[in-house]
Amino acid sequence: MSTAGLIWSNLFRRKLRTVLTLFSVLVAFLLFTLLRTATDAFGGGGFSQPGIDRLVVAPKYSIIEPLPVSYLRQIESVPGVDNAAHADWFGGVYQDPRNFFPQFPVQPLDWFDLHPEFVIDPDELDAFARTRSGAVAPVGLAEKYGWQVGDKLPFQGQIYAMRDGSRLWEFDLVGTYRGPENEPQPGEFLFHYDFFSEANEFGEGNVGWFVVRITDTERAPEIASAIDALFENSLNPTRTATEAEYSRQFIEQVGDIELMMTGILGAVFFTILLLTGNTMAQGLRERVPELAVLKTVGFTDAAVAWLMLGEALLLCGLGAILGILAAVGVAFAVGPQLEDFFGEFKVSWSVMAAAFGISLVLGLAVGAVPSVSARRLSIVDALRSHRN
Repeated sequence: MSTAGLIWSNLFRRKLRTVLTLFSVLVAFLLFTLLRTATDAFGGGGFSQPGIDRLVVAPKYSIIEPLPVSYLRQIESVPGVDNAAHADWFGGVYQDPRNFFPQFPVQPLDWFDLHPEFVIDPDELDAFARTRSGAVAPVGLAEKYGWQVGDKLPFQGQIYAMRDGSRLWEFDLVGTYRGPENEPQPGEFLFHYDFFSEANEFGEGNVGWFVVRITDTERAPEIASAIDALFENSLNPTRTATEAEYSRQFIEQVGDIELMMTGILGAVFFTILLLTGNTMAQGLRERVPELAVLKTVGFTDAAVAWLMLGEALLLCGLGAILGILAAVGVAFAVGPQLEDFFGEFKVSWSVMAAAFGISLVLGLAVGAVPSVSARRLSIVDALRSHRN
């Protein structure tokens, strides 16, 4: 029998114990791969090229605080600002709370002028601008829910009620839009700000944030500081940042995602280290006489040590591969839903490589003590202890 075959046979001599340990390792690497992928998705990975000249002006202290819509003209007056538009978070539900996707009230022409990467039929954009209750949806979102241009779409407002007390908002779908090819597609359902402002019970004149296009990207920090200086002593101070930085700040309001993920994974891998270490230690105790026999028939100390280390590496490596494959399957299944809000959610090669690298380190850590013990094993002492 080859060395690899011997390692495989010894590892699965106690099938139930090995399978349960393998399953635990699988779950650990499934969690690692998904959490690292989620962290990467939250991080955003920086600018996409079409938005490199845009800033976001948001409330300084909390994303739930509104900003006066009158800020728009003041922002546009700042040197270096080419154009600006505003949006808000609507937070409605379409049919079922599980149907989650962002909905923004916007000024149609200004919004699409600031986002030239969004492709929309000119006639549909014109209809969006002219229709008070009009809305446009990303192509993927429309296909997902079977929407057709001309449909009337009901949304249950979770944050905003209408002035008559009703929370049922109805929008007329007048068009669809899409993003650049071979890029993550947009997921925002857009409707007319004028209709929203006039109909909601909180009254007119407030927005959630502003999007600003600048003329010189190298002056972005200077322009951002100039915008914030306008409102520094007002009741509604602002914090201006690039689009990528704003995304990171938004996530940070939930908490330090990186730190939370690291804490969870640290606890998981510490537990797995103890579990797999115990499994390997039990295997060594059970096979002391067999290891002595192997040495008797010609196996060197190093060869016996490598057998024990190989079992640990195989156990951890196989568990990692199965966990990575399971994570890829989960990401493939839930990725389209998460992409509506967080962008691309796919397991990257770098995350896979990191997971497999950790499995090798884990295997070395788990197998180190049994392999050293096997190397130092005395044939006479092992056989004597077995006889006793």
